[in-house]
Amino acid sequence: MKYLTALLVVVALCGCETVQPWERGTLAKEEMQWQPDTMEGILRAQIHASKEASSGGTGAAGGGCGCN
Repeated sequence: MKYLTALLVVVALCGCETVQPWERGTLAKEEMQWQPDTMEGILRAQIHASKEASSGGTGAAGGGCGCN
């Protein structure tokens, strides 16, 4: 069990990487973002909140009518 735990820790730490200042421009490109189109993400969140008749958890406030 100790070896399995140690192996999992080593594998998890392999993903840690220090990003140098000159490499940050590459990571800031649109294709590297989780949600490339910010407006599309906002629209999808509003549609989801409207259909679920609830809001919260994403920082938006309002009712379920979709008019917020």
